[in-house]
Amino acid sequence: MSKGTGDAHLPELLRSKRDAVLDRWVELAVAGVRGRITESELRTELSELYGLIERSAGGESEAAGELRAALTEISRTRARQGFSPSETAVSVFALKQAVLEQVGAVGDVAAYSEFAGFSAQIDDLGLVTFETYAAAREQVIADQMEQLLELSTPVVKLWEGILGVPLVGTLDSARTQVVMETLLERLVETGSQYAVIDITGVPAVDTEVAQHLLKTVMAARLMGTECVISGIRPQIAQTIVALGIEFGDIPTKASLADALAWALERSGTRVVTGAGA
Repeated sequence: MSKGTGDAHLPELLRSKRDAVLDRWVELAVAGVRGRITESELRTELSELYGLIERSAGGESEAAGELRAALTEISRTRARQGFSPSETAVSVFALKQAVLEQVGAVGDVAAYSEFAGFSAQIDDLGLVTFETYAAAREQVIADQMEQLLELSTPVVKLWEGILGVPLVGTLDSARTQVVMETLLERLVETGSQYAVIDITGVPAVDTEVAQHLLKTVMAARLMGTECVISGIRPQIAQTIVALGIEFGDIPTKASLADALAWALERSGTRVVTGAGA
């Protein structure tokens, strides 16, 4: 340890060796991003974090809050970009190695003694990235599930005044809610008087599914729309009878074509086939 360097401490080292530490930090972190963001973008992010870490190490209380806020935003961005939690955290943890190398290079005993506390602070920041990443990924997944639900429950116009709701897959409470909301929104937009709910693509109908269908029909009726359920295959019909499920006065049809013909007839539209023309 040479004279002069021994009197330095870690905050001073972070300031005096800023360029060297930052360059090394970027070098270590860039390997973890694997080209998904540019080195220039990474340097900009880490430069901002470094400045806040430097201020926080110097005792500025406001800098600690700003540092967590900046790190939280970076972690959310990483989650949306598809980075793993380890890849997100390693960008923070790499700073410890970059700083330790400079501490060793100058042989500063005082900085060595302070490095343990600094390392613990970086570990805390790493935990922030994990927590923020997990929360952000959960939100991304929830948003994607909602989008998938919307895509899997289209409401289409079959005829003037007639909407079709083709259902494919399992019908649960969450999906029923999306079906109901989407149908009611389209009813308001189009003023349709009839809706065909087609369950040809629903693998099975049990008591729970029947209840979901009934709720959807009742909600549409409150809007002044009459519904008909189509796609009652023989196997489903047998299950419905065996379970004692009652659809009440809700009309049911074997096929979408039969349901559409029923709705057209009720709306006063006469369909003439080629044979009967």
